[in-house]
This record gives sequence, C-alpha cells and structure tokens, in this order.
Amino acid sequence: MAVKGMKLCSVCWLFLYFVTAVLAGRDFYKILGVTKSATVKDIKKAYRKLALQLHPDRNQDDPEAQDKFADLGAAYEVLSDEEKRKQYDAYGEDGLKEGHQGSHNDIFSSFFGDFGFMFGGNRQQQDKNIPRGNDIVLDLEVTLEEVYSGNFVEVVRNKPIAKEAPGKRKCNCRQEMRTTQLGPGRFQMTQEVVCDECPNIKLVNEERTLEVEIEQGVRDEMEYPFIGEGEPHIDGEPGDLRFRIKVLKHPMFERRGDDLYTNVTISLVEALVGFEMDISHLDGHQVHIVRDKITKPGARLWKKGEGLPNFDNINIRGSLIVTFDVEFPQTQLDDQQKDGIRGILKQTSVQNVYNGLQGY
Repeated sequence: MAVKGMKLCSVCWLFLYFVTAVLAGRDFYKILGVTKSATVKDIKKAYRKLALQLHPDRNQDDPEAQDKFADLGAAYEVLSDEEKRKQYDAYGEDGLKEGHQGSHNDIFSSFFGDFGFMFGGNRQQQDKNIPRGNDIVLDLEVTLEEVYSGNFVEVVRNKPIAKEAPGKRKCNCRQEMRTTQLGPGRFQMTQEVVCDECPNIKLVNEERTLEVEIEQGVRDEMEYPFIGEGEPHIDGEPGDLRFRIKVLKHPMFERRGDDLYTNVTISLVEALVGFEMDISHLDGHQVHIVRDKITKPGARLWKKGEGLPNFDNINIRGSLIVTFDVEFPQTQLDDQQKDGIRGILKQTSVQNVYNGLQGY
C-alpha cells in the first residue's frame, strides 16, 4: 500500500507540474535570452540579433521556424512595454489583459525595414527592369556617450504608402515598334508608346516608428539601411532609407579611431610635487590618475583600455590619452621668494636655443 501511495503521489506531482507549466505560458525572458533585470536597451538588442537569425525565410527547412519567430515577436512586444511587462512579471502570460496584439511584421520592419525585400534577395539581385523609388539618406546625430555605451534611437517619420483609388490608370508604359503594310511589298515601321491599364493609386502618409541601433564603437559616416523605407514608386518598388551617422563634438574628449584624447590643467605646485585626481568618463565611471613625479607641460599619460570599444570587436578598447597643461601663478614673486625657489630647486641656468620644429 505504501508503494502504491508513493507512486500515486509521484503521478500527482508530475500532473501538477505539467498543469503549472501550461498555465504559466511562455517564458519570454528565456525566448529573448535576457535576465529579468534586463533594460529596454538589452531587450531591443537581443530582439534585433535573434530576429535576423530566426526569420522563417532564413530557416525554410525548419518546420518550427514560424512558431519560433512568432514567440520572439510576442516576447518583444510584452517585455518592451512597461505596463505589459509588469503584468507579465506578476501573473505570467495568462495575466496579460486581452487587447490588440501588434503585428510581428510591423515590429520586425521597425528595426530593419520592409523584410519582403530583405530576404527576397539584395538590391543587386533584383530585376533591373522593375522601377525603384529614390533612396533617402538622412544624417543621424549621435553623442560620444552613445558611441561608447550603445543606444537605440526611435525615429518617427511619415512614409507615403500606395493605396488603391477609384478608376484606372496607365502603367508599365514602354516603347514598341509597330509595322504597318502600305501596299504590296511596302511596310512602314513606327515607334509608339504602349501602356497597360492598372488600378488607380494614391499615396497616403502613414506614421512609422523606426528603431535605429547605435552600436558601440560606431564610426562617423557609417550608414544603417532600412530596406524599402525610401521613396515609393507606384509602378515598382520603394527605395531604401539610410541613416548616416554623424558623431557630435564632445566638450571633454576627442576621438581618434578607438582612442580618446583629453587635456587636464594642473597648477605649478601639482606639476612639481605630484597629485591625484579622477576623470569622469563617458558612462560616468571614474578614471583615477596618480602622478608622484614632476609633470612637464605637454606631458602625456596613457590609460590602456579606457578608450572606445572597437566596432568589430567590442571586447577590444582603445586608450585614453591625457595631456597635461600647467597653469603658472599670476602673482609676481619678491626677491626673498625668488631666492627661496633657487635654494629649493638648485637648478643652474639652461638657456639653449634650438630648432624645435625639426627636433634637437
């Protein structure tokens, strides 16, 4: 009897486990591969990476590709929304209020543009006979802080969308040769414009929100393409929209490749006896500087690994190069103070004239 009771208990626990798992719904954090403490930026970054990997057009041999992609869209829609995320964290997927579910196609296109053109082949592989709308290139200003830490920027634009309208219109117009017989053995060839008849089209502006990822270490003039988000063409395909990165000047740091340069002004006393200080970096962390020897005007200090992350490998970072300027006192010294300095420094006169531009 005891053995049967233990078996029955095990079956009950197993049944309860499966019921709980079903009621709990999908684990959206696991689907996106993030922790429960993930920021919105972490969630967007994870979605952007996985969306390209899991898109059904790239996994046509996987029968579960459509479901995986749908799960990814559902996970992003919930965790990127503050209110939905609170409900999900408290009550699971079943605790979410019934309401409008956004289209995963809309979510995907907000990160990449019109995916119908993206996976159907790149622009070079498209039929050159199909007319295209013009490409649009927009400058996107980013801060050096965003280059250092990365960010997502939401861009709202009104995109002209082709909608059917009443009536017909001429389309696919082309030049064709027409042959007319004028008489026995006599023919005339003329060129004329021939058009098809298509449904009428009107362009209607629709508001679109695009998510532009500012990747760590992004370089000036780099471009982020959004396929099919450019100017429309009523008889063909839309052009592309490209965001061109423009890194803004920073008041404290200057970028040279992956290295950062900054200048620090110290007093003459600090230059002679040494000093300690902290420099506040782009993400707020403090870079500690210690000088226990004489610091000459123009002296440089290299702090390795304190520069910008490399765009191709963010685990590699450049250096922070600090150049020191020395501020001399504004007050004039009297004779007693001058003699005191001479006695302390015990330095003889050095008045050497040389060509400083070509070295000595």
